[in-house]
Amino acid sequence: MYSVGFDIEKYLKLQSEKILERIEMFENKLYLEFGGKLFDDYHAARTLPGYTPDIKIQLLKTLTDKAEIIIVVNASNIDSNKEIGDTGVSYDDDVLRLIDEIRNYDLYVGSVVITQYLGQPAANTFKEYLEGLGVTVYIMHYIPDTDYPANVQLILSDRGYGNNDYIKTTRPLVIVAAPGPGSGKMAACLSQMYHENKRGVKAGYAKFETFPVWNRPLKHMVNLAYEAATADLNDVSMIDPYHLEAYNELAVNYNRDVEVFPILNAMFTRIWGESPYRSPTDMGVNMIGYCIDDEICTNAAKQEIIRRYFNTQLDYARGKVQKSALSKLELLMNNTGIKPEERPPVKPALQKAEDAKCPCVALELPDGTIITGRTSSLLGASSAALLNALKHLAGIDDDVLLISPTEIKPIQKLKVGYLGNENPRLQTEEVLLALAINAATNKTAELVMEQLTNLRRSEAHSSVILSQIDIAVFRRLGVNITCEPVYQNKRLFQGS
Repeated sequence: MYSVGFDIEKYLKLQSEKILERIEMFENKLYLEFGGKLFDDYHAARTLPGYTPDIKIQLLKTLTDKAEIIIVVNASNIDSNKEIGDTGVSYDDDVLRLIDEIRNYDLYVGSVVITQYLGQPAANTFKEYLEGLGVTVYIMHYIPDTDYPANVQLILSDRGYGNNDYIKTTRPLVIVAAPGPGSGKMAACLSQMYHENKRGVKAGYAKFETFPVWNRPLKHMVNLAYEAATADLNDVSMIDPYHLEAYNELAVNYNRDVEVFPILNAMFTRIWGESPYRSPTDMGVNMIGYCIDDEICTNAAKQEIIRRYFNTQLDYARGKVQKSALSKLELLMNNTGIKPEERPPVKPALQKAEDAKCPCVALELPDGTIITGRTSSLLGASSAALLNALKHLAGIDDDVLLISPTEIKPIQKLKVGYLGNENPRLQTEEVLLALAINAATNKTAELVMEQLTNLRRSEAHSSVILSQIDIAVFRRLGVNITCEPVYQNKRLFQGS
């Protein structure tokens, strides 16, 4: 059941105050890296119940006249057509979506930066496409892993950051955001500091942090959930050694920030004569830890770890991540003693599937009620569970047919006979369309349709891997869906 464990009012006040303090530290220009996502931070919303996915944009609205935003995307993510885990949208498409969303809030997008560029064809195509839309695009070149981040002398030279484009900005506060992790936001900030220094501008850097929560223990469930969310990036939360040495205080940070800190320190020393920061934790602006209810957020984080475990299993079954990512999640689960069956809809889905001898989906509503659905000749398991849940929320008897077989059969004929689809069963999107058509003349169907918003924050689990269409529909409805890593059939190509 959903319980609020995050004080959003307190957070907005504390975080905005700290950002304004940080801007005052620097004279001419501040590059503020936004950790996590600018929009749609569903990981934070799931892990910290009460946190809203657009909270960062709420803060930025108070700085409209001072701030511009640059969006950073990794060329390798474009080239591999990598998808954002929570939305299933590719990185390049999400860049376009971010620009539209930001502009809808009357905020200024200055440019797009493509990082780790190696001449990837897809990155070249995307650059040309953006420029055709009137978007300014800059390039940051790949620095080999053998040199980055250890070879400070090379990085802080014309062969390192100096080889990158200089990003032209016009406002004192530059927000550096990205569609997803691993995009190169920090590198973009540091590269700009190098270029600004060459032009006589003493630019500063800070990081808008969310995770890990620096003033919570390393093994706190909220911090472990962050590790689970970044398993495919090999990110590791760790005690900040620089902070411990400087202040004799334990603080949690993550490996990439700790690794890059000597570069930042060297750069600030070159610009200012000394660094304003004594540790990676100092770089961050993160007031999350002052605004959470430990018990509620610990429980929510456990559930997020299990979701990530199932989703990583799914990605591995689809060939989208390496075994190392799955192994990391398995180790995390073992070390914490968390079991997959602690996710409420898991046992009901598997038990229903065993009893019915067919694929099944279980859905836990926000009030804790469990609803199930199984595959039939007319409906897929997802569609059945969705209709059953909507009927329950509307107070309609389970035996009532919302869509009659005579209405379903023409749709099946269209799918199989004309569109060449081998699966005649109606998927969730098709069921909702049929239901919407019925709602025009059927009061019961209309009442059921009105319950769709009440599915938000529900949890669902499938006994088999669902189609991308079904997964996407659940996500758009605000339902957190997971699957057993088992295909319904033995075919190599599973389609969509």
